[in-house]
Amino acid sequence: MNASRPNTPLLDQVQSPEDMKQFSDAQLCQLADELRQETISVVADTGGHLGAGLGVVELTTAIHAVFDTPKDRLIWDVSHQCYPHKILTGRRDQMRTIRQGGGLSGFTKRNESPFDPFGAAHSSTSISAALGFAVARDLGGAPEHGLGDAIAVIGDGALSGGMAYEAMNNAGHLGKRLIVVLNDNDMSIAPPVGAMSSYLSRLYAGEPFQELKAAAKGAVSLLPEPFQDGAKRARDMLKHMTVGGTLFEQLGFSYVGPIDGHDMEQLLNVLRTVKTRAQGPILIHAITQKGKGYAPAESSADKYHGVSKFDVISGKQHKAPSNAPSYTSIFAQSLIKAAEKDTKITAVTAAMPDGTGLDLFAERFPNRCFDVGIAEQHAVTFCGGMAAGGLKPFCALYSTFLQRGYDQIVHDVAIQRLPVRFAIDRAGLVGADGATHAGSFDIAFLANLPGFVVMAAADEAELVHMVATAVALDDRPSAFRFPRGSGTGVDIPDKGSVLEIGKGRMIAKGSKVAILSFGARLSEVEKACEHLGAKGITPTIADARFAKPLDRDMILQLAADHEALITVEEGAVGGFGSHVMQLLSDEGVFDHGLKFRSMVFPDTFIDQDSPAKMYAAAAMNADDIEAKVLDVLGVGQINARAN
Repeated sequence: MNASRPNTPLLDQVQSPEDMKQFSDAQLCQLADELRQETISVVADTGGHLGAGLGVVELTTAIHAVFDTPKDRLIWDVSHQCYPHKILTGRRDQMRTIRQGGGLSGFTKRNESPFDPFGAAHSSTSISAALGFAVARDLGGAPEHGLGDAIAVIGDGALSGGMAYEAMNNAGHLGKRLIVVLNDNDMSIAPPVGAMSSYLSRLYAGEPFQELKAAAKGAVSLLPEPFQDGAKRARDMLKHMTVGGTLFEQLGFSYVGPIDGHDMEQLLNVLRTVKTRAQGPILIHAITQKGKGYAPAESSADKYHGVSKFDVISGKQHKAPSNAPSYTSIFAQSLIKAAEKDTKITAVTAAMPDGTGLDLFAERFPNRCFDVGIAEQHAVTFCGGMAAGGLKPFCALYSTFLQRGYDQIVHDVAIQRLPVRFAIDRAGLVGADGATHAGSFDIAFLANLPGFVVMAAADEAELVHMVATAVALDDRPSAFRFPRGSGTGVDIPDKGSVLEIGKGRMIAKGSKVAILSFGARLSEVEKACEHLGAKGITPTIADARFAKPLDRDMILQLAADHEALITVEEGAVGGFGSHVMQLLSDEGVFDHGLKFRSMVFPDTFIDQDSPAKMYAAAAMNADDIEAKVLDVLGVGQINARAN
């Protein structure tokens, strides 16, 4: 797509960070410029995360130039900003395979490179992991690896996750040599929220802190102009206040900063001083700019956080048009319509207003929409409190992120039977982000909770009905899941109907075998049955709608009327199919010879690829469903014997 690649004479000499040791500081500055252009060129060809990586180009270059990676363990929080890191660590020739089947992961991954000591993709984990490496170093763990310094790079948005503070509190107590770099770009995916963001904006470069802070002297004057005035005002304001050190110092860290994260000279001086003289845990506060050095990213509201393939010159992204609205937008519009009639409806998300559609809800109801930052545990219990207080909260999270709030779902919502409504986006396999972002487990971990109502939308019309059902359900917790991307193109009702709890629907009446679908694989079930019809086999098709409570009557009737029953779901072992099998077992149905099969995700983590190929790897497409029907009826075996 972008035929011409940037001229990178210094970068061409770098196969590993060791090759950077020969460069002068001036050459390292040039190397960073080349690295930025290479990163832009790569993502233009592949799509992926861009803005965050552009913001840490100088930081990445300086850390690898000063420290001895991989002996010194460099851990990136979330790690969506790791593209420049991958380019410098021997993976440049593979970068145009990133986020594709068989290619590089879009995040750090332990089995991909020794320069990725700890995998990531979720937030706020880096300090905990780095502290673990520091303890392993001091206790002689894995001496063959020659453990050195532990360096965590954490973004300001990740500091809204409580785990980061748990780690800092423990690190301050242990007093181990640990280096934390705070990448403060005042921007995560969406603008950061909360007291920590306000606190960071007030921090200033104080008096020199022994020789460490002396290395960063003049930090205010060296900051980019947009940051200078604010830092000076903060200093003047605080001159007359008695302050017992920064929050980080109160937690036991030495604090250095803020420093300009794009000034290579300043970065190198600070990092070299820290490397040679730091004792105990230390935090380096670096001010950066997300999307730095690429004008279209700098001017974009999201700083080109995640992009499709794009033209380098214009920045125009190449997105395939869709004829159907996305499930996310259908959810958002349905919730907005319901909230226009019901003032008790509120909405909560965890740093993903755009991704969950709640940015649209916030525009319409700014006082009833809450972005709590990267804090799913708080989001769940916060919703529990609102529900206990008489409101109707919708907790909108990706399936993969909901996992982080599971303890709160159990103790703060389910046990107390509070009517929190969980809108679970990105259910199922999601493509380029791979295993870390797949929505594989929510059916299993929610449907085993007493009193929970668990729904899955087969199409966008069903999603509208499930939003209405959740609004009306005020005596227990509920959840409805839906996939990423565009809907199937069905007609969307203006108003959702409240579904009868625990009741599915019949789609087509057939004989011999029944297929009971839960969720968005219904369209694949219907395709499979079209193919089977050409072979003289007409399965019954049913949409369960509910995994909890089950439609007991429908399931038992399907079992009684057919030789075989097959369940299909977009989830891991232990979900909907397991509950159906438990019901059939309890009722003694298997004693009468029913053949039962459950189609679920395989017991493995599926790497990134296109969604279609991921579902093929999971054996969950129409061809796989057709093969399962033939197998359970013995047709495949008969044909094989005939041949």
